[in-house]
Amino acid sequence: MPNILPREKKIEVLRHLVEGNTLRSTSRLTGVHRTTIQNLLVSFGSRCAEFMDRKLRGLTLDHIEVDEIWTFVAKKQSRLTIDERAERSDVGDVYVWYGVDAQTKLAPSFVVGKRNADNARRLMVDLRSRLAGKVPNPHSSDAHAFRKERYEPITQISTDGFAPYPEAVDLAFGPYVKFGTIVKDYKNANMPYTPSEMVGTQRRGVYGIDEHEARTICTSHVERANLTMRTLLKRFTRLSLGFSKKLENLEAACAMYFAFYNVVWRTRHTDQSGTSGRLRPQGDCAMLGNLR
Repeated sequence: MPNILPREKKIEVLRHLVEGNTLRSTSRLTGVHRTTIQNLLVSFGSRCAEFMDRKLRGLTLDHIEVDEIWTFVAKKQSRLTIDERAERSDVGDVYVWYGVDAQTKLAPSFVVGKRNADNARRLMVDLRSRLAGKVPNPHSSDAHAFRKERYEPITQISTDGFAPYPEAVDLAFGPYVKFGTIVKDYKNANMPYTPSEMVGTQRRGVYGIDEHEARTICTSHVERANLTMRTLLKRFTRLSLGFSKKLENLEAACAMYFAFYNVVWRTRHTDQSGTSGRLRPQGDCAMLGNLR
């Protein structure tokens, strides 16, 4: 007869994981074997992915900031053999691509994979599928009634200067989007991980953004969300021993994190702005409490 953890014990384990504890520290705190915790993480992570795929639909988000955050699976890219570099995409440097709404701080979509054009397209297409509203019909964009011809944007997207983004945004949204890029200039960055000073920014409107709207191009909120992820997921903490040995484990951990971030985590107080677009569960941790 298999030894199945009680529901209360599962919730205790998951609470430690979402609050930034490693597998080994969670094992010491709860008395549950590390392999059991890992299996629970993978199982619960897949359910979190299904939960978000089902619930995060029909969203109305005004400004989505997109970025990618680095980690690695099994070993860093410099440690891969020539054959592994050519044949395997599940080891080495891996990035988590995701977007954050500037007002509500909701993270509607994420993709785990290499930093390439294919994953940029995957993220944008998935992001478009979660937004409310259909593409306007041609008549609504025509010049008529003394109005200048224009396309009504569904949302605004801001990214860094990574080359594949413009093609990916055009593929997913066409002309029905405001899209701009921002490149930040730094100095005194002599060594990795050392503080550097930002000395300027270069904002460029790619689609639907005029010169007077260039100041709205921003990625500060998603870059701040990177810090939250590195704090609550030890797999992303730099200069530490925390990393994923399998891509499946990383995907499950990210799904669990984003479900926790979107449903349970609060970036603002409830009486302030930035909460209108969030999912609001009943209770302190309703999603974890619904675990079967």
